[in-house]
Amino acid sequence: MASSVSCHLSISLHPHRKSSTAKASPPARSPAIRVSKTRLITASVSQSTDLVVTNQPGSKPEPTRIREVPGDYGLPIFGPIKDRLDYFYNQGAEEFFKSRMRKHNSTVFRVNMPPGSFIAENPNVVALLDGKSFPVLFDTDKVEKKNLFTGTYMPSTELTGGYRVLSYLDPSEPKHAMLKNLIFFVLKSSRHRIFPEFRATYSNLFDELEKELAGKGKADFSGTGETAAFEFLARAMYGKNPKETSLGVDAPGLISKWVFFNLHPLLSIGLPKLLEDSLLHSFRLPPSLVKSDYQRLYDFFAQYSGEILAEAEKLGISRDEAIHNLLFATCFNTWGGMKILFSNLMKQIGRAGTRLQTRLASEIRSEIASNGGDLTMAMIERMELTKSVVYECLRIEPPVSAQYGRAKRDLVVESHDGAFRVRAGEMLFGYQPFATKDPRIFDRAEEFVPERFVGPEGERLLRHVVWSNGPETEAATAENKQCAGKDFVVLVARLFLIEFFRRYDSFDIEVGSSAIGNSITVTSLRKASF
Repeated sequence: MASSVSCHLSISLHPHRKSSTAKASPPARSPAIRVSKTRLITASVSQSTDLVVTNQPGSKPEPTRIREVPGDYGLPIFGPIKDRLDYFYNQGAEEFFKSRMRKHNSTVFRVNMPPGSFIAENPNVVALLDGKSFPVLFDTDKVEKKNLFTGTYMPSTELTGGYRVLSYLDPSEPKHAMLKNLIFFVLKSSRHRIFPEFRATYSNLFDELEKELAGKGKADFSGTGETAAFEFLARAMYGKNPKETSLGVDAPGLISKWVFFNLHPLLSIGLPKLLEDSLLHSFRLPPSLVKSDYQRLYDFFAQYSGEILAEAEKLGISRDEAIHNLLFATCFNTWGGMKILFSNLMKQIGRAGTRLQTRLASEIRSEIASNGGDLTMAMIERMELTKSVVYECLRIEPPVSAQYGRAKRDLVVESHDGAFRVRAGEMLFGYQPFATKDPRIFDRAEEFVPERFVGPEGERLLRHVVWSNGPETEAATAENKQCAGKDFVVLVARLFLIEFFRRYDSFDIEVGSSAIGNSITVTSLRKASF
């Protein structure tokens, strides 16, 4: 989701935050964060191997060695294939990275990232696996983001109407600002529909879950939730219920198939190893196989985006290019993000148990009751536990795990334990779950801590929540690559919890796996009793 729709809603989730253009003073540090040293590079990378570290003005500099990045890529063709098999089958993603961290005694090292040979022209990356090195991927003065949304390979533009859509553009490209401003317009124009359409759509979802639970003893949240997510987005952003169109309830299935064709080189779906690796990770599936499905989605956006397409033409974007970008932003970025995030919320809160669920219900209902039953943004901001739970879900299980950037020039990248030489043109890769579960930044980093972001100390930690391709404390703009829908995504996640705990005291679930995200089955729902 990390390139979805954004925060130009005339709704601020951070009402006291200073403008991003203002020069803010550095925030006080949380006790959970290791105090950093001030560093001054006194020579270019090509001239020196010493990084001068100064503890305080007037102190004697202590030179720290600038290291070459450890590791290698193995033999051509065979090295990338071995790493791919380790990543998907022999080790799994987390052990794949952990084993190499142990081997090199470093959170920065060289490795091949899937899909590798035959699909990706060059799978070689420098991996950044801690919370200190990871943020260089957000600095577009240092890294280029062109064609890197899906990493070391890019899907065929036949899947997006022949266009490189916004997610694949670097901010230096003229179309980037134009298309991002169009997405900002979509959210601004829909801001008055978000609250009522969300409540209407998700009330229907909960009715369906209750009926299925009563009839079968359990209910599929994932499938029902996917349908509700697209219906909400269509009603809120485009003013049309898809059930009343030729799409009916088919959109989630059409989107899932199309997304699979975009991402299949990065997915594992449980087939036998050799069959799956040959079928999904070695060759591109023909885009023609999803052409008719994609056309149905395209026709929906073409028919119900009149006001938005008029704005696109004012911005200098053709109607056809605008439609393909609206489809991608709504279906791939936003719908895909909601699908993953809402399932993660159910998983984490369900596993946390009745105590947390009761606390959320109490906070949400007391705030709503204090305002006579009406819901406002100010009220949502006062729900501190609800807000913290959403951020903690985004921290512990970020919807997008990987970020990429290509070095624009020779750089020194610092981890907690070293400084590393990176040369212009090299690909940098960050595995976000390691950055956001960095034990040198977060206490009990591997645990889901619901109140982690409550209060001043918790608020200071938000700069290390980076699910949106940038710190949570910064804003998406037309000039950066931060998720255009950062604040929108956080808002609808809070709305989901609000509507759920208005209605239920607690719930139980079963968690399964799927190719993308978690599969959630609801096994009990206990209706509101207080």
